[in-house]
Amino acid sequence: MSEKKQGSLLKTFGLKMALIIVMSSVIGSGVFKKVAPMAEDLHSPTLVILAWILAGVIVLFGVLSIAELGVLFPHSGGPFSWLEKIYGKRTSFLYGWTSFTVIQTAAISSVAFIFAGAINTFINLPHLSTAWESITVLGIIQPFDNMGAKLVAIILIVLLTMINVKGAKQGGFVSLIFTLIIVICIVLISVLGLSSSVGSMKTFETLSVNYPTEGFTIFGFIGVMIIAMRNAFWGYEGWIALGFVGEELKEPHKTLPKAMIIGVLLIMGLYALINFSYLYVMPIDEMITAVGTDQNNIPAVLVMDKLFGNSGAYIISAMILVSTLGCTNATILVSSRIYYAMAQKGLFFKKAADCHPTRNTPSNSLIYQCIWACILVLSGSFDLLTDLIVIAAFIFYGLIVFGVIILRSKDKDIHRPYKTYGYPFVPIIFVLFCLVLLVVSVYESPWKSVIGLGLILSGLPFYYYWKKKLEE
Repeated sequence: MSEKKQGSLLKTFGLKMALIIVMSSVIGSGVFKKVAPMAEDLHSPTLVILAWILAGVIVLFGVLSIAELGVLFPHSGGPFSWLEKIYGKRTSFLYGWTSFTVIQTAAISSVAFIFAGAINTFINLPHLSTAWESITVLGIIQPFDNMGAKLVAIILIVLLTMINVKGAKQGGFVSLIFTLIIVICIVLISVLGLSSSVGSMKTFETLSVNYPTEGFTIFGFIGVMIIAMRNAFWGYEGWIALGFVGEELKEPHKTLPKAMIIGVLLIMGLYALINFSYLYVMPIDEMITAVGTDQNNIPAVLVMDKLFGNSGAYIISAMILVSTLGCTNATILVSSRIYYAMAQKGLFFKKAADCHPTRNTPSNSLIYQCIWACILVLSGSFDLLTDLIVIAAFIFYGLIVFGVIILRSKDKDIHRPYKTYGYPFVPIIFVLFCLVLLVVSVYESPWKSVIGLGLILSGLPFYYYWKKKLEE
């Protein structure tokens, strides 16, 4: 019996599309929502903007570091491959497993659900009866709650998966269109806000009534700034995504560092601009009160309401539709390469290693990812999932960047077409920040931290099962 014909991943993405992948993987819902919890932590518009910038600088330090690994090992699955080279198969598997269980698939499901929420602004999505919606599993999962929105999110994930199964170019084209639209919208909304008579520098300079009378203590400031930055990191999540498609980049030694660095710098600028415009238009206490009164209030919508009246909600909802659709698509495209790479090593479901013979896409990996992301949509625990994504991701981000230092020590003579700018200070600062973030998270959210660690370690039985299968 002849073996099934296999295709292969093609070098599809040049610099322009690589830059689009970076930006579309990052710009999702965080830029519209996270300013409120950050304002509640910091009580100062200036400090909120500083938190966005500092989070961007930390992400930039991560990008400057991991680009060295991406150029050295331009393989499908990116960090899965890099971690194997540095720490061995078990660590790389746990990264891939955690990406499948929560980091990447939960990002897909969470952003798709926010897309559905934006749809609900224009069309009232149906609900099941109160009896059905109140059903809970394990005390936290409500599979039938907000069922109309969940079905929209699932349909979106399935449709975008089908597009990406058909070809990487098709998936990339979708990201291109929606990234260009959302960038134009962010700039336009920011300009309108800053040029409006509704806002003023006095509004921006006004502190919250809850700002400490004598200012923050040093340790108090560090603590609240770290928590605020953790919220900002949800807005930057996806910055590592280009590394997942290293095998499909044209001239990766040039394309990957340029696209990642330029992409993150552009995103930092856009985030600082639009968040400045929010706090220029709306007093910080008014924003905190409005979101505290109704957690479904989105700060960007509140600001647009002040500028344009009731039509503001429709303007921002349309922007959220565009950004979340593009972000969901890009995350589906790049994340599937992790499980494809794992399966090729015999450390995932065997069929995920198949590459479509004519479309040259990891079709089965995309399908497995789709199924689990849809299951997570039904879980409904989206606030929990977004916090878990950041906590679990930064454990591995720290390991990956520390790996740059390890490889510099172990393989001194290997040719490096790209070297980390500011080495060793840049990677050291990033790793130290990851440690601080994790310590603060454990102290501030011990339950979430335990769940995050549990999800990572839950992969061990699967690792030993697949490892045993390989040895047979």
